[in-house]
Amino acid sequence: MSATISTWVAGARPRTLPAALAPVLAGASVPLVDGVTDWAIAFLCFVVALGLQVGVNYANDYSDGVRGTDDQRVGPTRLTASGLASPKAVKRAAFLSFAVSALVGVLVVALTGHWWMLAVGAACIIAAWYYTGGSTPYGYLGLGEVFVFVFFGLVAVAGTTLVIGDDVPAVTWAAATAIGALASALLVVNNLRDLEQDAAVGKRTLATRLGDAGTRRFFVALLAVTAVSVVLFAWGTTWWALLALVGLALAAPAARRMLAGARGPDLIPMLQSTSMAELGVAAGMLVGAGLG
Repeated sequence: MSATISTWVAGARPRTLPAALAPVLAGASVPLVDGVTDWAIAFLCFVVALGLQVGVNYANDYSDGVRGTDDQRVGPTRLTASGLASPKAVKRAAFLSFAVSALVGVLVVALTGHWWMLAVGAACIIAAWYYTGGSTPYGYLGLGEVFVFVFFGLVAVAGTTLVIGDDVPAVTWAAATAIGALASALLVVNNLRDLEQDAAVGKRTLATRLGDAGTRRFFVALLAVTAVSVVLFAWGTTWWALLALVGLALAAPAARRMLAGARGPDLIPMLQSTSMAELGVAAGMLVGAGLG
């Protein structure tokens, strides 16, 4: 177990925390418009999201590593492919993260009474594993961005709204779309960085299907979708929520690099700026909802 814990700590990614916190802040902003808050439940939702984020990171590290698709990786070092940790230890770290997420998720359900959410939680863990795991991982079929948009955008935001406010107003989906689009944009940057290597080993991500130019346009389109979604959220709640556009401005450096044709390692800083933009948009919606 100590080796598994060490592996878990060693492979933590700087952008994991913002990616886990953003959907919770966005989800909490919806009931906050009506003065409804429950920060204890929100914190537990964050732990659930963090467990899933960390778990999918390690699941990808393990599955890509044992397949050999990370052998010529451009981005940050992977534990399995580099030999820094054994595949067994990385796999255990993934399932430890999923277990933490599941246990805290059960606690949230027990406290709020939304027992059907257990099925949603199970679906999240299954989807996280089979992104790159199993015999036919859907991440190798160009469906990774769809998974991220649905589970780390729509499901995470709406789920948080539901357990805090006992309702999912229509405006929730505007907030969820904004966060889901930025979460997908993160994956787009990641896959563009690895486009040539993924194509060489037969990993058919969306980037390999769209090509270099198409992937860059798709990234900018996702930022545009985020902006429109923020405006729709503000229209349905309070115009103070337009503060989220200030957070979106944090992605401006990433957009410039993308349109300027940055490649390979030069794309790595874009991951952090896009991640912080996601957190900034979520925080802007929450602060705006509180001011409204």
